[in-house]
Amino acid sequence: MKRITTFAAIGLLVLASCTKSTDLYDPTKVEPVTPVTPTEDKVITQEDINANVQKVFGTTFDPNHDWCTTVNGKVTILVNSSIKTVQVLVYLEHVDEDGEPYTSMEVLNAAEVDGRSSITLTYDAPKVNNGLFVAFISDTNYQLAKVEGETVSLNNVAKTRGEGDDVEETPYTLPNGTFTIGKSIESYANTRGWVPGEMLYELDSYTAQKMTVPNYSEGMKTAFNSMVLSYFQNKQRNLQKVKSSGLYNDKVYPITTGDKPIIVMPAFKWDSGSKYGNEIYNSDLYYYYFDTNAPEYQSNPVAFLQSLPKYKAFPFNEYYTDSEDNIIRRTAAYALMYFGDSKTPAIGTEGSFTFPKGLSIGFMVRANTEFEETKPGDPVKKIRKQGELYGDGRLNNDINNDPVLNFSSSKLDTDGPRVAWLTLNGRKLMCWESGTDADFNDIIIDVEGGIEIPFVPVDPEYKNYTYCFEDTPVGDYDLNDVVIKAVRKSETTVEYYVTACGAYDEIYIKGIGIDNNEVHKLLTNSSDTKVFINTQKGGQTASPYKVTKQVEKSFSLIDPTTAPYLYDATTKTEIYLSRTGEDPHGIMIPNDFKYPLEKTCIKEAYSEFNNWGQSSVTSTDWYTKPVTGKVY
Repeated sequence: MKRITTFAAIGLLVLASCTKSTDLYDPTKVEPVTPVTPTEDKVITQEDINANVQKVFGTTFDPNHDWCTTVNGKVTILVNSSIKTVQVLVYLEHVDEDGEPYTSMEVLNAAEVDGRSSITLTYDAPKVNNGLFVAFISDTNYQLAKVEGETVSLNNVAKTRGEGDDVEETPYTLPNGTFTIGKSIESYANTRGWVPGEMLYELDSYTAQKMTVPNYSEGMKTAFNSMVLSYFQNKQRNLQKVKSSGLYNDKVYPITTGDKPIIVMPAFKWDSGSKYGNEIYNSDLYYYYFDTNAPEYQSNPVAFLQSLPKYKAFPFNEYYTDSEDNIIRRTAAYALMYFGDSKTPAIGTEGSFTFPKGLSIGFMVRANTEFEETKPGDPVKKIRKQGELYGDGRLNNDINNDPVLNFSSSKLDTDGPRVAWLTLNGRKLMCWESGTDADFNDIIIDVEGGIEIPFVPVDPEYKNYTYCFEDTPVGDYDLNDVVIKAVRKSETTVEYYVTACGAYDEIYIKGIGIDNNEVHKLLTNSSDTKVFINTQKGGQTASPYKVTKQVEKSFSLIDPTTAPYLYDATTKTEIYLSRTGEDPHGIMIPNDFKYPLEKTCIKEAYSEFNNWGQSSVTSTDWYTKPVTGKVY
């Protein structure tokens, strides 16, 4: 059997078109198709391969290029008996198809502790990354530590404040004096007739109620930025993540413990400043409380909740400046106050820092913004974003669907929640959607004290890898002849997904446990190999074929002894991942890669591919920048 082998130093040739017509074997030109089988008088030589590479790519590739986009490593993780699961994660920066930046935190490997005190996990990570982390997961906490060497322990977990401080609760000193209801106003829902009689109550001033607390440590800021703002990615619709926790609407309410004050601390806001009228700066946080055993709640919970008084916890302009944005800062705290159980509390009602045990606490953001939007050639448009937005989506039906107030564009529709809870490094974080893009990172508030908040861990996605192969020694390099996705789910488990087949030959995948299954038949249950699958717009489609494989703990996805390879039964050829000095006929990409469309060379689908091929240290993130209309 012939392995696709190395190519010699290539001279520069005039750039040529990159299509299937460059293959020696072109199934589109012969009907019926007659497979090409190398014989003694017709052997595809290295010179043929070299000449074709010159013609297709029109450039000279680095003869020392190893075509590897990943690094392999291992980290030893030290745990105690409370930890049930550990993960190795990578922090990545991306740019979407609209040129907008975003980040992700993705799992490279994970393991159940099972009584071990030390676990060594191997991983394959993108060469281009912003750092590796280890997550320690117990029944009540999700703790994150940055990987600085080859060993990480619980002692490396970023503390909330002051490195080395193991106290989870933030130090604060309750303000002295008496705090009473200073005034009441109608809610916007009341004035608009949505909730007649709904009233909002507040103190005369919040300056005296404001308490100073230590800021997050730099390690905690790193963990917060890397994980929370990657999990709830900016301008991404994250509603499904919120709902997947199960903690929304009627289940979103924490319960008072009756023994400590309830402390809320603003930690982050993201409203793009004056561009949208300083939305959060002009908003206020409110809360309300109730007994779920109340007969009125049992009979009609929504009407009962709408009838409750809502109390201002603090105004955001008491904490933030109007220009502050996209900054992690937690330097002040406010204690919620209990004003009794009257539905119409009087002005002057004195508040207490202690709540009765067993009450449910709900939260609401009152938006109060007007701004002018100007677009070239259009008249000035006045935008209003005014109204009450509740964590409990059952209370948002009117405002979520009101086009005048510019909130209907959130597409949260009926019962759409606006709060998600997350647990990170001992902190309980309340993540808000106060606008219209459903990313749930507009406002993030740290909550602690006399309140029971369920453990809601972040649930990062597992890292996807993509194997792309060219099936003929003299090919068009669309690298979609066989496409395999891979996800490492644990120390000893890898999931492979046979995704696409842009070959007409009879192709088998070796090394993942499906050696005797032809690829076309796997995907379509048909023995017809003369069809492209999942490589053409409007062409044949099929669901990926999943294979679960058990591997050694030392396994690496890029290891040539264990990586998948192809056997082309038509040409009696084996095709492996490309090695140093070879042509790029097989590449593993550390991404859920958007592979080229049929008959589209990879250099056309990814305009920086040739740069990377010429020098492996340039354009190393080429695979994150697809050309619109050129990828599947």
